[in-house]
Amino acid sequence: MQRTERRSLWHLTVAAGLAPGRFMEDAQGRVGVAALAAGAIGPSLEKLRGQSVLVACGRPLAFVQALLRLDGVAARIVICPPDLAPAFLPAVIAEARADAIMTDGAAPAAHPAAGLPVLACHVAPELAVKHPLPADQDRGAETEWILFTSGTSGRPKLVVHTLSSLTGPLDDGPAASKDAVWSTFYDVRRYGGMQILLRALVGGGSMVLSQAGEAAAAFLGRAGAGGVTHMSGTPSHWRRALMSAAADQISPRYVRLSGEIADQAILNNLAAAFPAAAIAHAFASTEAGVAFEIGDGLAGFPAALIGRPGSKAELRVKNGSLHIRSARTASRYLGGGDLKDAEGFVDTGDMVALRGGRYHFAGRREGVINVGGQKVHPEEVEAVINQQPGVRMAQVRAQPSPITGSLVVADIVLEPSAGPESLADIKAAILAACRAALPAHKVPALLRAVTSLDIAESGKLARRYA
Repeated sequence: MQRTERRSLWHLTVAAGLAPGRFMEDAQGRVGVAALAAGAIGPSLEKLRGQSVLVACGRPLAFVQALLRLDGVAARIVICPPDLAPAFLPAVIAEARADAIMTDGAAPAAHPAAGLPVLACHVAPELAVKHPLPADQDRGAETEWILFTSGTSGRPKLVVHTLSSLTGPLDDGPAASKDAVWSTFYDVRRYGGMQILLRALVGGGSMVLSQAGEAAAAFLGRAGAGGVTHMSGTPSHWRRALMSAAADQISPRYVRLSGEIADQAILNNLAAAFPAAAIAHAFASTEAGVAFEIGDGLAGFPAALIGRPGSKAELRVKNGSLHIRSARTASRYLGGGDLKDAEGFVDTGDMVALRGGRYHFAGRREGVINVGGQKVHPEEVEAVINQQPGVRMAQVRAQPSPITGSLVVADIVLEPSAGPESLADIKAAILAACRAALPAHKVPALLRAVTSLDIAESGKLARRYA
């Protein structure tokens, strides 16, 4: 994808081409990319020059148009996710030094922002656009894009990116043609979704956007009807999709996983469900950006990626944690605090272990379960359970114990075909597999069949870290 330094998202979108067939679609309808670009031009832009603008739109397409309007004009775009708690908003406004709020009026976070000037951002219906579009106003400034981390509790941190750092990874992965139709289970106001949105806008493709609160079956139906060819999500997103009867409505050519550990079970299940698709998993985080994408069908990543000179993202393992340094990382936390070490590396907090020439993710450093002084990463136990016949997905957690401090317990969602009479056999097989693959202190003391597991707005399993 050809990009020109210091050009705005509007410029890059227009440069990618405004063919009549290009579109952006959310649950409320479809609009041509040319119409979105035309709607981003207006006399109100000048008043926003150099301002810090908080964007809180309920409709995803309104948010996309806000980005096209603001990048290169505003000094700072503060991107509010749809689940931002209103109680956090005053602190966010103060930390971001917000001068104005841009909203379509549908986002709950927009309403308590008393005292800030409010600018409307509504997506117009499809309209005829004269070609070429009129020249845009000068957009030479490098706008800061402020994204929220997907923390498990408390107020998320504000992470500072620019269009340059966000578009850095766009050359990774497949060389998508301009007829590509992208989609993602992620909300585009989070890092994972933003990556797919930029691939569509800058790469000349189209996109079907997910909607906050939209049922999986409804979204999969829209994606199928929209002809989606390239689709991404977390492993939890994909497990839920495969459990849906609507999974057969999509026929992607490219399937991507990120945001959580992609264990061998989910990679195998996706390959079986979409045999014509290239299956890839990537490591990325809001702070560290995209480090790599793996397309060999195997969990983990080759040890050769560590310490490789001249790579787009430098990787190292320190004290068991993956560290990343690249031009794709965020520059800083907006409210202070160290994002990088003295050498410019971001400590991801994701623990890895080397086995047979390949690094495998063990889990988050803060998610360790302490069983009598011995450490257990929930994700490594889940990887064993998820491979067992009859299991759709599992979540491992700690249960307090007066003797060992904690016990390992697992909640398991079974395949729909697994009836009550087979539950005992499935549990016995899970425990046998865990005993064969794991030390005794990591084997679950309790297995519980559940109908569903909580998925956070970030698309990850909702975990509660101490």
